[in-house]
Amino acid sequence: MSYGLNPYLPFWETVPDGEPHVFDGRVYVYGSHDDRNTATFCADDYVCWSAPVEDPGNWRYEGVSYKKSQDPINGAPYGKPLPVYEEVPPLKGRHCLYAPDCAKGPDGRYYLYYALDFVDVISVAVSDRPQGPFEFLDYVLYPDGSVPEAGRKFDPAVLSDETGNYLYYGFAPSVKFPGMENKVFPGALMVKLADDMHTVISDPVVVANGVETAAGTGYEEHPFFEASSIRHFGEWYYFVYSSLQGNELCYGMARTPEGPFEYRGVIVSNGDLGYKGNTLAVNYTGNNHGGLLEIGGQYYIFWHRQTHGHAFARQGCADRVAILPDGTIPQIEITSCGLNDGPLPAREKWSAHIACHITGKDRAAVGNVTMEGPNFNGKLEIPDSVPYITEEEDPAGEKGLKPYIYNLQEGCIAGFKYFVFDGTEKTVLLELRGCGRARIVMDGLEGTAAGEAAVASENWMISQADIQIPAGVHSIYVKTVEGRIDLASVEFR
Repeated sequence: MSYGLNPYLPFWETVPDGEPHVFDGRVYVYGSHDDRNTATFCADDYVCWSAPVEDPGNWRYEGVSYKKSQDPINGAPYGKPLPVYEEVPPLKGRHCLYAPDCAKGPDGRYYLYYALDFVDVISVAVSDRPQGPFEFLDYVLYPDGSVPEAGRKFDPAVLSDETGNYLYYGFAPSVKFPGMENKVFPGALMVKLADDMHTVISDPVVVANGVETAAGTGYEEHPFFEASSIRHFGEWYYFVYSSLQGNELCYGMARTPEGPFEYRGVIVSNGDLGYKGNTLAVNYTGNNHGGLLEIGGQYYIFWHRQTHGHAFARQGCADRVAILPDGTIPQIEITSCGLNDGPLPAREKWSAHIACHITGKDRAAVGNVTMEGPNFNGKLEIPDSVPYITEEEDPAGEKGLKPYIYNLQEGCIAGFKYFVFDGTEKTVLLELRGCGRARIVMDGLEGTAAGEAAVASENWMISQADIQIPAGVHSIYVKTVEGRIDLASVEFR
């Protein structure tokens, strides 16, 4: 068995917008694909990863599943006129593959749905295998070849069950891009599909309200923004989405896939905002996207975090949720444990990149990561005060890279939830670089100080300190109390 961690994929992989599905005893994740060195969302082709349901920490790379060059809008052969669609704003170069979803159709094949960046039509690809590779099939159109008018065709989610085939989509910003000023974006919409999985056979209906229609509804405080996701557990259908707040995944519930879905709350925030009344982010926040998954009677929410100090190097994470007897899901906290069945053993060496809490000295200043617009071609300017997860070249490391947390200045904190201690651990070993002192604090930011370690080196070194941590499960925080340090790993002995 392997440990399930956050992020659940290797530290060098950047697959956000993860939609998890179980097919034939394996979990497959369908997401977009960031390039951590590019200031653009979803710059790379789709890749697929999978893991056995009995060992969801043991992920296997399945290869490139679909290339942006396969879509006719990007120049691939189509054999008939392209659908009439809007492209707002016009972008330079080949369009990127935005967040996808996948479903097993009535014919037993696997259908991959996606929208190219800012192109107002949804594309469908198909494969005989859940991991692909997928081949372009067609666009989601009415029988006459027209594109549904209502809503923005964005972030598709798909459900195929005994009642039919359902496609959900939508985009509902508070400020519209140039060219969108006169468009109405009511929220998330649903259309039914024929069994060919790409022909629309119903009118679009609103299933979750956006900012333009949310007044007086349950969605008023957390209106639909983007990131549609759909699941069916028991007698309930769950519609998960990213709210206008951006950092959180909310959900609605309905008895049927047609909805409308009654707003029921927040499931997760990638800064833990709102969790137990928390008003200060525990991480630099950014957009969020993911879906629910059931494995062996346990339920998880997949979400993503931002790394490298900016918005364009996102990594998939997952945490366990509880579904209460009435079907509702209380908000959960983000952790380092992810898909693991419980806390991580303290007596192992843990890479610092699994930290679920990274904040600067001014907790109130922790907010959205650095981000620019879709046509940005310059160099991102990240504030000097921001600590973040990154990596550097290391011939001995996986993929020739070493992950670490950069720029933990005085007052900065890196936190890990949770480790289990047996009570015999007497020493902490921190892999550090820089000049400063780090304090180990357990059970909260203002918790008990368990030890201190110092470093004064331009190269990585192991700094150790005596600790006193009782047996049990504890959160652990590394706080810089003097100077500036980088942190690569944590270990207790």
